[in-house]
Amino acid sequence: MEWRRMDVGVLLLFLVHLATALEVPLDLLEGLPQPPTITYQSPKDYIVDPRENIIIHCEAKGKPHPSFSWTRNGTHFDVENDPNVDMKPQSGTLVVDISRERVEHYEGVYQCTARNKHGTAVSHNIVVRQSRSPLWSKEKIKPIVVQEGVSLVLPCRPPAGLPPPIIFWMDNSDKRVSQSLNGDLYFSNVRREDTRNDYICYARFPHTQTIQQKQPITVRVLNRKSDTASFYNDTDLFSGERPTFLIPSGSSSSKMVLRGDKLEMECIAEGLPTPHISWTKISGDLPSKRTSFLNYNKTLHIEDVSASDEGDYRCTAKNQFGSVHHTIHVMVKAAPYWIDVPPRNLVLAPGESGRLSCLASGTPKPTITWAMNGISIENSPKDLSRKVEDDIIIFTDVQPGSSAVYQCNISNEYGYVLSNAFVNVLSEPPRVLTPPNKVYQIIKNHQALLDCSSFGSPMPKITWFKDSRSSILQEDPYILHDNGTLEIRVAQAQHNGKYTCVATNSLGIYENHVYLEVKEPTRILKQPEYKEVQRGRSVVFECTVKHDPSLIPTMTWLKDDGELLIVDSDSLTITDVTEDDAGVYTCIMNTTLDHDSATAKLTVVAFIASRLNAEKRPDPPTDLELTDQKKRSVQLTWTPGDEHNSPVQKFLIQYEDSLHHRGHWHNLTEVPGTKTTAHLKLSPHVHYTFRVLALNAVGFSNPSRPSRMYKTEPAAPDENPTGVQGFGTEHNNLVISWKPLTNLQSNGPGLHYRVMWRQKKVESEWNTVTVSNNSKFVVSGTPTFVPYEIKVRAVNDHGAGPDPAIAHGYSGEDLPVAAPENVHAVVRNSTLVEVFWDPVPAHLIRGNIKGYKVSYWRKHHYKHNPDHMEQDILVFSGNHTQGMLPGLHPFSLYLFNVRVYNGKGEGPRSVTQQFKTPEGVPGSPTSLIVTNSNLDSLTLEWSPPHDHNGHITGYTLKYQPGEAFFVRFFIRYKFYLNAKTGAGAGAAISQEAVIIREEEKKLTRFHVSPTGDVDIATQGWFIGLMCAIALLILILLIICFIQRNKGGKYPVKEKEDAHTDPEFQPMKDDDCTFVEYSDNEDHKPLKGSRSPSNGTVKRDDSDDSLVDYGEGGDGQFNEDGSFIGQYSGKSASRDTAEGHESSEAPSPIKAMNSLNSFV
Repeated sequence: MEWRRMDVGVLLLFLVHLATALEVPLDLLEGLPQPPTITYQSPKDYIVDPRENIIIHCEAKGKPHPSFSWTRNGTHFDVENDPNVDMKPQSGTLVVDISRERVEHYEGVYQCTARNKHGTAVSHNIVVRQSRSPLWSKEKIKPIVVQEGVSLVLPCRPPAGLPPPIIFWMDNSDKRVSQSLNGDLYFSNVRREDTRNDYICYARFPHTQTIQQKQPITVRVLNRKSDTASFYNDTDLFSGERPTFLIPSGSSSSKMVLRGDKLEMECIAEGLPTPHISWTKISGDLPSKRTSFLNYNKTLHIEDVSASDEGDYRCTAKNQFGSVHHTIHVMVKAAPYWIDVPPRNLVLAPGESGRLSCLASGTPKPTITWAMNGISIENSPKDLSRKVEDDIIIFTDVQPGSSAVYQCNISNEYGYVLSNAFVNVLSEPPRVLTPPNKVYQIIKNHQALLDCSSFGSPMPKITWFKDSRSSILQEDPYILHDNGTLEIRVAQAQHNGKYTCVATNSLGIYENHVYLEVKEPTRILKQPEYKEVQRGRSVVFECTVKHDPSLIPTMTWLKDDGELLIVDSDSLTITDVTEDDAGVYTCIMNTTLDHDSATAKLTVVAFIASRLNAEKRPDPPTDLELTDQKKRSVQLTWTPGDEHNSPVQKFLIQYEDSLHHRGHWHNLTEVPGTKTTAHLKLSPHVHYTFRVLALNAVGFSNPSRPSRMYKTEPAAPDENPTGVQGFGTEHNNLVISWKPLTNLQSNGPGLHYRVMWRQKKVESEWNTVTVSNNSKFVVSGTPTFVPYEIKVRAVNDHGAGPDPAIAHGYSGEDLPVAAPENVHAVVRNSTLVEVFWDPVPAHLIRGNIKGYKVSYWRKHHYKHNPDHMEQDILVFSGNHTQGMLPGLHPFSLYLFNVRVYNGKGEGPRSVTQQFKTPEGVPGSPTSLIVTNSNLDSLTLEWSPPHDHNGHITGYTLKYQPGEAFFVRFFIRYKFYLNAKTGAGAGAAISQEAVIIREEEKKLTRFHVSPTGDVDIATQGWFIGLMCAIALLILILLIICFIQRNKGGKYPVKEKEDAHTDPEFQPMKDDDCTFVEYSDNEDHKPLKGSRSPSNGTVKRDDSDDSLVDYGEGGDGQFNEDGSFIGQYSGKSASRDTAEGHESSEAPSPIKAMNSLNSFV
């Protein structure tokens, strides 16, 4: 029986004939009954911290979930009536609150019981004790006075704690001074420097993390008398003394240790000079892997003691004046322990038989007691199907209702072990627990293990099938294990495919499918080579790799002890080489399944010079000889050539096939450089000639002389063609193709292929034809696009190859014959529509569905271009039933239809449907012109947008002043116009105009710049005009000066106030403002103008709009959409702080106003 680790979440079921030892997988098989099982419990010896609440663990599972109860000191513990104790929900864990009660009150022996209607499980006894860290008793310690050179023992005697404390002395450990296992401090001999008054023994209590200390001990070391005190000589000694043991005493002692514990023995000796301690085992050798020597060899430590460690051990103390021995007799006892594993749960079907085994051992031999549901089996109800024989219970012909939990208790004077194991009588059909459709990826020539973990009662029988299920997989190369695992010792490409695991018992059958993929191994084709490089030069290592194309490779370069240099590059370049770069470089190619690596050494030298003993490539091997000749193997031996100061790393064996590929040498295998023979596996019907190459750190040798020819006998093919596939080129044919075998794979003459095919879903016989010298066969007259099963078998004059695997293919496709139905559209917004349709049935597609095509066109705009039709097509790949049509025109009527298409072409169109897109925002007006500009009016003309995208409900006109120039009599204005629909305003068109202001008449003229970017300052007429204006400016300045002195008023403000229209209110503060003209003599910057330095805007006192300057108030639109606004002067009076009056120009002072017209 083979034991393997299964995937996480899948249980490994061990199925044998008499004992079905398994766990009912509650997490995978809902509704199965199960007796309780203890899953977690506190340790037997449970020491608790007195500062924290006591938590006594007891967890169990079962179906139904078990209930819990406790005993304390052998009697029932009433948890519900103790206010300080709570039991966790769905658990038996106790939480004891010690805030109101001392911990001592809850010390004792606890045992947990978990029960449901199928049985009762019990925990082991849990002895709860609180940790203790008592103080050292107060004592007065007298100073210790000793003579120099004698031994000394400083006692520690720590207080007894729970658990025992860890003892240590500060700064007192060397070959001469050491601490014993009981905590005392031993001096093999004392010296003057040992005089101190602060020898302190510390005890650390780990459970409470506290440290206690003993009262300091004072030691005074006296000088020897002058006649005996010869000071330290070369051996650092006084007059010598032979060793004697301080501990242990006498010549022999004994020690008992329990199996599994650690054995510690110590020997501490006095003497001058300080003795050296050594250990031996008289009755055998010390276990080297488990043995350690501590405390300068004074302590022998053996981990995980076993019975083999029993015997006599000798410690020897020795110095130059003598030696002394002590023998310790070690006895190994054993608390009870399981020989193999604890008893396993037993699941049986009614009428089946089985056994529970409680195999344990111990020293002395333990006693075994059985209980059922927590009650001694002698006092349990009698059951004729049950028979107890010492450590085994045998069950025969069990019946429903016999489920129970059995306790096996094995004990001796050193302890006990307790185990629960249930017997569950179930009737369950088989189920496979291995995940369905699991894919196993294995490297070629490696072992493949396909799992079939199952559950059932009676236990299921497992059978395996591959692909077509033509035969049960139970012969070579397949091995079926008792746990259902299918093993393929050496996986090959032909083992790829689908495997079916079938679990069967008397109640039913269950199938599960898994897949095996055999991958090509990762191999380094070109290894990095040894390099010797001069300091300061560059060096390149190359590593060429071949791997399975379906696996993702990762290349890594390492140096010496694993320093990562570079990742994902098949070459490593080192520039400006230094001595630090010398070392061994390794390229490692990793995939998800395997890896390969190769190394090369880099040597850095100051300069490269010829040397007498320089390393060279090895000489070629000689004396090639063929022995042990068999049909498909031969033994090749050779004699290595001279290595030339560089050891041979490996030998490469190549062959030439003079029958099929004369003159071409192929790599066959490699062997280590320490071998001179190789066992070669051969193929039939080949005329082999071999040669050998040797490789050292410098490179490959020349090839050896060829061996004599060895001819293998022909045989039937060992494999069939790969890459078998079936497809159609016409609607009524099936083309079967394959990758032909090579001459080496043919195994003999007369190679041809037996091609077989049949429809997959029709019960029919295989059609067979023989094909030679070709790798393709065309089957005519097939139905359109139906599945076929295909097999291609290799055959030669000596027989046929193995039974081929079944490949699958389809005959040729034809155009679809049906159109999608239930085609309709849902409008999402003015430019996006979602189209829906029902899929075309597969048999009407007549091929592999590629997707659907939606053709749509804009039949007409509601008001424009009624005959304009431009068709668009959107393709939706795959078997979709809906799709989005973006980028549509708003306010339009669209027609559309849907077609399915396959590899052959498109099917018929569906019934043409239509949809309407809602209104959207319009496009910008196609033109905006300023015309008829004179002294008191201007005309704005525009053309409607090209794309209305709805009903035009009006236009918005905005204007904005630019910067004034030529002494503020010329202002460039910019106009913005956009159209509106019910969906909102569209993009604006802009135009610029230059306003000429005549100061005397208070009128404004507009000169239009049609393109918005003509510089009128370069025009001839403009230069002549400027000359005339220059004289006018001089006259105006004189008039302004006279007017100021007169304090006269202009009627602009009065007219402005008179024509104020409540519909045209000033715009928001964040709009730009027009400039205000002032006749102030110092010509200060215009108020409210945009500052070019910081971009800030200053708001003025009054607002104007184009309407304010019209005659009668409101602006008017002509029939062609143009706007005419009459401008007239406005007067106002303003009181200033100085008490004089000033006049204002009639220019607008709001940077941007809007006029709305409605069409």
